[in-house]
Amino acid sequence: MEVLQSIYPWLKAGHVIFVIFWMAGLFMLPRYFVYHQEAEPGSAEAARWIDREAKLRKIILTPSMILVWVFGVLTALAIGAFSEGWLHAKLLFVILLSGYHGWLVGYGKKLARGERPLTGGKLRLLNEIPGLAAVVIVILVVVKPF
Repeated sequence: MEVLQSIYPWLKAGHVIFVIFWMAGLFMLPRYFVYHQEAEPGSAEAARWIDREAKLRKIILTPSMILVWVFGVLTALAIGAFSEGWLHAKLLFVILLSGYHGWLVGYGKKLARGERPLTGGKLRLLNEIPGLAAVVIVILVVVKPF
């Protein structure tokens, strides 16, 4: 535990850095889906969007989410926050964001198969989910209302 406490600023920095990367990806991927859906199915443009989406997921989104969890858990351990109500609420929202991430991955696979179950308008609305979650999470972490 002393080791975690001694490197706490580095853990916190790592957590914040990868939260930024993960959130950027969560904002970008639904926008990619909108453009992908506007491309003609089976076209070269649609194939390029499939490739872009896969790269975003594999290079930025999923590794960042994993590192957010690793740094976040270590940071919480370092400060003994697991008994705090605000952390429980934050974890709920991070779990929901992780589920949203998983849903995005699944939706991308549907698009790659040529399925287009949602409209561009619905995808644009879904793009607001990470922003709303970020507002709640930041308030929980900074204000610590309970």
